[in-house]
Amino acid sequence: MKDKGWAVLVLLCLAQFMLIIDITVVQVALPTIGTDLALTREALTWVVTAYTLCFGGLMVLGGRLADAVGARRTMPAGLALFSLASLLCGLATTGSLLVAGRALQGVGAALLSPSALALITTTFEGERRNRALGVWAAIGGTGAALGVLLGGVLTAGPGWKWVFFVNVPIGVILLVAIPSLVDAGSPHGKRQRLDIPGALSVTLATALLIYGLVTAGDAGWSAWATLVPLLGAVVIYGGFVLIERTARNPLMRAETLARRPVISGTFVMLLATGLMLGLFFLSSLYLQHVLGFSALRTGLTFLPVAIAITLGAHLGGHLIGKVGGRPIAVAAFVLTAVGAALMTRISPETSAYTTLLPGFVIAAFGIGPAFVTATTTTMANVPHGETGVASGVINTFHELGGSIGVAVVSTVAAASLAPNVAAGAAGIGGFTSGLTLCAVAAGAAAVISLVLVPKGRPAAAFVGHGH
Repeated sequence: MKDKGWAVLVLLCLAQFMLIIDITVVQVALPTIGTDLALTREALTWVVTAYTLCFGGLMVLGGRLADAVGARRTMPAGLALFSLASLLCGLATTGSLLVAGRALQGVGAALLSPSALALITTTFEGERRNRALGVWAAIGGTGAALGVLLGGVLTAGPGWKWVFFVNVPIGVILLVAIPSLVDAGSPHGKRQRLDIPGALSVTLATALLIYGLVTAGDAGWSAWATLVPLLGAVVIYGGFVLIERTARNPLMRAETLARRPVISGTFVMLLATGLMLGLFFLSSLYLQHVLGFSALRTGLTFLPVAIAITLGAHLGGHLIGKVGGRPIAVAAFVLTAVGAALMTRISPETSAYTTLLPGFVIAAFGIGPAFVTATTTTMANVPHGETGVASGVINTFHELGGSIGVAVVSTVAAASLAPNVAAGAAGIGGFTSGLTLCAVAAGAAAVISLVLVPKGRPAAAFVGHGH
């Protein structure tokens, strides 16, 4: 197995690479998709959030399923579903079909990602496992960087549909190659009942929350169309807590969720991902709808931003073991707030390279260390027996944070995202409001992190770069 091990790692990392790319690659193609399919602001928002919602909401359940029936069984199922859903997205002729395909992609990703990680941990041992997990961790930053570039190249070349079609041949190759290289193995331990009600309730509650937030942009905060789904979300979140307290094998143990390091980690992860995808969402639409950038030019413009996230994460991973998580989290959000504030200087009469881009790079450089803080401080401060659950919770909030962040900025910027809005100074008021909200949210997160994030330096064994 030693000779085949690294071949398995390459293939599994390629599978994870597809999942991560699909979070950012669509951001660049979004304006073109909206124009071709005549999508409203709400539909554009769901094109992004449907994927991250299902990916995050069902990820822990996917991990539990891998433990129950074996990662070698759930991984091909997730890969096949993701590939089929990608084909459906590329063939979509309406917004509804595209959003449905994106949701199915998220379900496939929720099955595939934890199964692939489980296969890595069982394929490698000792130091080889640590090196393999290091390569796996690096996929997140690389996927973000190449995702924005690939999105521009494909959209400007064969068209936005190939943003999804490109996953199909890769998926087929992986489906054929991986089973022949991975030992059949067996499920870990005795089979346990799956907490399907818990997974469905947290996903449904978050979907209602996002629906209410998006609807508020047009209907207003006091409208029944806004209040009913928001109240429904609160009720179902309450039901989720009750389910987790009474379930024999809960998705997320209440004791773990109540621990301060987990609360801190989920808060930091939720805000960091929400800010990252929210800023990408606003910037992509601004560059292409207001300034008339092509998809390729937008992707190239975003490349320094994606690289800044990766560099920030590496710097955070280097410093957190020396100074601790709290100062890193505070500094990360301060940088993000400063960067987002600088982005509010946008104007149709000025260059994006002197207004939007410098601030975005600064904000992105701050977001990277926030990811590291969320993962590292959590994993270093929970009991050993709860590390798996805590990791699942953090990764869940990584995806859900993106869904909520995009929904919020879409609502705040609704005036500028509506069809046929003039591209003049009056037409960018919504973008400016959305960017201002990001700056304020990041500043508030810095203040809260000063109190919430645990003190002290984590052990070197727990220092990592996050998702």
